[in-house]
Amino acid sequence: MKLIIYITLFLTFFSSLPKLSEVREEYTKAPGNKEVTTKLYNLLSDVSKNDKKVYVAYKGASCMMMAKYTKAKKEKKTLFKEGAGLIEFAVSEAPKDIEIRIIRLSIQENAPKFLKYRSNIQEDRQFVLDNYNKIKSESVKFFVRSYVLQSDIFSETEKELF
Repeated sequence: MKLIIYITLFLTFFSSLPKLSEVREEYTKAPGNKEVTTKLYNLLSDVSKNDKKVYVAYKGASCMMMAKYTKAKKEKKTLFKEGAGLIEFAVSEAPKDIEIRIIRLSIQENAPKFLKYRSNIQEDRQFVLDNYNKIKSESVKFFVRSYVLQSDIFSETEKELF
């Protein structure tokens, strides 16, 4: 039993994953900013599908945002597909995680229509409306509220609920 506790503590203190608060902060500053997007992408480079699914979703989003700043068409397509796959994986593994849903929603809302990655906007929007009041973490609540208030897919009446 002690061994399990020591291993858990060791992994917690020596994990290469960044703090989630730092990831959230960089994510909110990244759109339209190549330097911040690159920083976020590099910050999440060690994330794998075995990590917490919220990290996987952020990594997917950072891949998709990096595609905007890549010159080669093949690399753009690769980054976009990899990112979408990571986000969809995270949603399938943690479908009730509102932070993961807001990440997918933010990416789909801002993805160009020709990429055809917009099919879950209404589903995620409704999920956020239905589950916002169930959020226990103040930092997640703030993150979701901040996104909703600047989003174009929520009506002014809906925004008043936040």
